[in-house]
Amino acid sequence: MSKPLTSYTCKLTDAQAAALKALLQERNYKFRDVPYARFAGEKECEARAAELTNQIFGELPAIRRVLQTDVTAAYQGDPAARSVEEIIVAYPCVLVISLQRLAHVMYKLQVPLLPRMLTEYAHERTGCDIHPGAQIGTHFFIDHCTGVVVGETARIGDHVKIYQGVTLGAKSFVIDDNGHPVKGVKRHPQLGDGVIVYPGATILGGDTIIGDNSIVGSNVWLMQSMPPNSIAYYQGESASLIRPRKKKEALLEEFSDWVI
Repeated sequence: MSKPLTSYTCKLTDAQAAALKALLQERNYKFRDVPYARFAGEKECEARAAELTNQIFGELPAIRRVLQTDVTAAYQGDPAARSVEEIIVAYPCVLVISLQRLAHVMYKLQVPLLPRMLTEYAHERTGCDIHPGAQIGTHFFIDHCTGVVVGETARIGDHVKIYQGVTLGAKSFVIDDNGHPVKGVKRHPQLGDGVIVYPGATILGGDTIIGDNSIVGSNVWLMQSMPPNSIAYYQGESASLIRPRKKKEALLEEFSDWVI
């Protein structure tokens, strides 16, 4: 029988924290002896690294708490899951989301290189590419995981579930007078709370907002916003169609082939 998720919570004691700090300092001094890393001995760089490290450590309990909601979402959202332990050790979405959440903290602190290295490691391992800049709410679940792309300025609400092959991308880039892409512009869509996006759907544009509790069906191509409680689906050779979501329409029985 699977243990309650809260039983996995642990606290870092003062003694453990002191031991960890001492170990990091020891490793740092050894690192400074490496010829190609001499730049790390600069006082300003060293002080800034220590400051950022302390800030990141301070965020770890919050990251752990939100990751618990992600594991809960996976367990409740996948009938094939047999235990919480199975999800933690075997589901690729846990690796992807946990590394992205850690990378996002570093991204907000403007740590260079490391955020992207973390998410690209997850990308290499799972085929799921989530930029460290993407903002993701609680209870996030990516079923099957492979082929998902989430851009830097995407915003994802709470209790969102997406399937394999989903893209939250950009329509095009804003170019400056010299022909270079303008950095930091909102380019990617926003998913509200309770949204479900089925396999192969592509949602593009920084001004595209998918309203709360809406559903985007398989292979839908969207470059326009959807109101809350609505459904977009692909029908034959027609464009993607959007209609209000019917009352209690959660299982989508008429579109059951979406679910794997």
